[in-house]
Amino acid sequence: MAAARAHDRTGPLRLEKVTVPEPGPHDVLVRVASAGLAPSLTKLLARGSFKHLPTVPGHEIAGTVAEAGAEVDPALVGTRVRVHAILACRTCRYCRSDREQMCPSAAMIGHGAHGTGPMPLYERYHDGGLAEYVRVPSWLVDLLPDGVSLDVGAKVHDLANAARALKCAALPPGGTLVITAATGTMGTATVKLAPFFGAARLVLVGRSAQRLEPVRAISPLPAETVALDELGRDWEAEHALTARLRTLIPDGADAVIDFLPRGGGTAQATAALATGGTLVHMGGNRTPFPYSARDLQHHCWRVVGTRACTRTDTATVLDLLGSGALRADDLITHRYPLAEVNEALAAMDRREEPMWMAVVNP
Repeated sequence: MAAARAHDRTGPLRLEKVTVPEPGPHDVLVRVASAGLAPSLTKLLARGSFKHLPTVPGHEIAGTVAEAGAEVDPALVGTRVRVHAILACRTCRYCRSDREQMCPSAAMIGHGAHGTGPMPLYERYHDGGLAEYVRVPSWLVDLLPDGVSLDVGAKVHDLANAARALKCAALPPGGTLVITAATGTMGTATVKLAPFFGAARLVLVGRSAQRLEPVRAISPLPAETVALDELGRDWEAEHALTARLRTLIPDGADAVIDFLPRGGGTAQATAALATGGTLVHMGGNRTPFPYSARDLQHHCWRVVGTRACTRTDTATVLDLLGSGALRADDLITHRYPLAEVNEALAAMDRREEPMWMAVVNP
């Protein structure tokens, strides 16, 4: 089969012919129809988070079950599925409490290892979806509802990440929500899901008005925008983002869901929270947070860091997609053949054009 494999931390992926994996007794072999791309792939590869090289990256996977192991229900063969990529022990206190991404053995199919414990499942299932076939544990496949495309099925993971962030925000009914980095994959996913988690009004923060306008146009809720490039060159030093948000929301936002990867925007959005508001951060921003514990106490702010999603989150998204209440096909802005995977990753890194969700169709 054709597969795109990483051989080292910094080189391009190599398109190679490799042997189709043999499913074990508890596995299924999935014929990959769509594999989502994430900007974190190259960053985590460079950091050494991929522990087994060479490997096939790609943790967002949807396709058709081509073969089932001896201990797996044969009725799965031929079904349309998406793969839940998080590998965990399934027995620890995190796994038993809807927090499997925090398991000491946590790792991801086709992605990095994040836990601190032994990872026997990752050793077997580290190869991911940037290939024609992938072998996965049968307990990690979800049936796709009729009417949900395989491309959207591949991106359920990102939608579920957004659902996790929205659950953490604990918005009151009719709440006002600020979403930063709103023009990216996670920002657009959060825009689509916000109405199902209590939001009634959105304020979208992004780099430019040109990129924000298409996102505002797909929002199911009333949405206003704040373009960072219109706040002035010294907007960080002058706290212009806080001032602009406070002009739009004089009483403060009920929650901020923050995907900014760097800079002072995270702190400035926090300063626009209402008393009792919540900051949910999922952007990996390394800029020091400037507020003291007394500040948090005085404003009764909640600050929540979160990453990834759980099986409960993906079930929430699949239910919404299956019912037709959530439509997400318009979030897929870019599709590439497997042979162009390196060009696709480079385009994601450059971000010279609006790029919400991208998939590879092997």
